[in-house]
Amino acid sequence: MRYATVTLRWTDGQLHPVDDVFAREDAIAVEAIHYVSPGPTGQYVELLELRGDLDRAATVLEAASDVLAFDITGSEGRGVAYVQCRTAGLVSDLLATLHDHEIVVDWPVHYREDATARGLRLTVLGTDRAIQQAVADLPPTLDLTLDRIGEYEPETGRLSGLLTDRQLEVLDVAVRAGYYEIPRRTTHRELAAELDLATGTVSEHLQRIESKLVSAHLGGRTPTPHD
Repeated sequence: MRYATVTLRWTDGQLHPVDDVFAREDAIAVEAIHYVSPGPTGQYVELLELRGDLDRAATVLEAASDVLAFDITGSEGRGVAYVQCRTAGLVSDLLATLHDHEIVVDWPVHYREDATARGLRLTVLGTDRAIQQAVADLPPTLDLTLDRIGEYEPETGRLSGLLTDRQLEVLDVAVRAGYYEIPRRTTHRELAAELDLATGTVSEHLQRIESKLVSAHLGGRTPTPHD
């Protein structure tokens, strides 16, 4: 399996609605996108890593027209936000292109900023042919710089390295079912029925997932999938 790490910058259009809102704020910034998934009726649900004034972040998200619901967890200027959006901007176009060519994103996707522009740095996985075809089909408003390419070797500290396969499955079902929306659109009992698990087992999985994500991304120790 091959990987390619690239930096994307955009010449026109809205790259990502939440980042575009925070770009006008000195007190808060989006540092990384940890997860994006299409939700019901064309909406998107996301996990974002935030840095700065989390109270101000909540105020900004409350006023953002593209944000339907959100929740922020964190302290001391570092946080993780669950956000439900009407659109993911050009990020949704990017993910659609990668999906069409069966390319996998190795989350998280990090923001990068230099003296001239802000961009996204991400690693994708697939065959050489699939990666080349996906690059050729990128939206014309996205400019790509290839940082490196080679044989993929898994690293720890990413979402796939933090969670077990079962926990990843539980998280995916929970996000899609609206468990993290405000108000919640599902319950532990309903998730348990869909996953064919006991209600208490689902509750324990979700607690472990949330604990691992917060610990890993707010400066705590790096948990392992078996924790």
